[in-house]
Amino acid sequence: MTEQEWLGCSEPRLMLNFLWRKAFGRRIHLFGCACCRMVWHLLVDERSRNAVDQAERYADGLIDLATVELSSTAAHNACVELKSRCNPGSTTPEQDEARLNAAEMAEEVAPSSWYYIHEIADGPRNPLAVSTLLRCIFGNPFRPATLDPAWRTSTVVALAEGIYDDRAFDRLPILADALQDAGCDSADILNHCRDAGPHARGCWVVDLVLGKQ
Repeated sequence: MTEQEWLGCSEPRLMLNFLWRKAFGRRIHLFGCACCRMVWHLLVDERSRNAVDQAERYADGLIDLATVELSSTAAHNACVELKSRCNPGSTTPEQDEARLNAAEMAEEVAPSSWYYIHEIADGPRNPLAVSTLLRCIFGNPFRPATLDPAWRTSTVVALAEGIYDDRAFDRLPILADALQDAGCDSADILNHCRDAGPHARGCWVVDLVLGKQ
């Protein structure tokens, strides 16, 4: 895959195949969680939602493997129960299928994200949005960005922390203004913050500001 192909690609599977052996750990976990959050409204069981929350915490090193595996087991049980309630005579077969698909994504999201990542990426059934999420989290692998330490003012850091903790990606344009006020002249950084997205936890600009890998 070339740089231009990466920047214009709308096929998540091709992008994931390119990232294979290049992307591990935290960011691929957060990408899986971001896909789940795209179908958050379909996660009707709290155990499914909790599995996604815990997978994010695991990605950031806040909980151990055993804890996230417990949440994954609970999400599996939720999935089994949901499947048992789906039957050929259902009056809402499409809704049942969508909810079951979302529940399976939540079950699979942690902790072995690479094992299921293609299935998780297919889950939202919106390849263009999923491709945009991949670029939000992994940036441009052909031209990794750097951040001048002088741009990391207290205002910039506080904004980035709030965006990350609250998943408040609507504040990214405000972060762009603050970076610009601090002297940032990187078109890649500023344009990404002002892009419509979707954006997700793990956004490469926010990670740069916060020093996350």
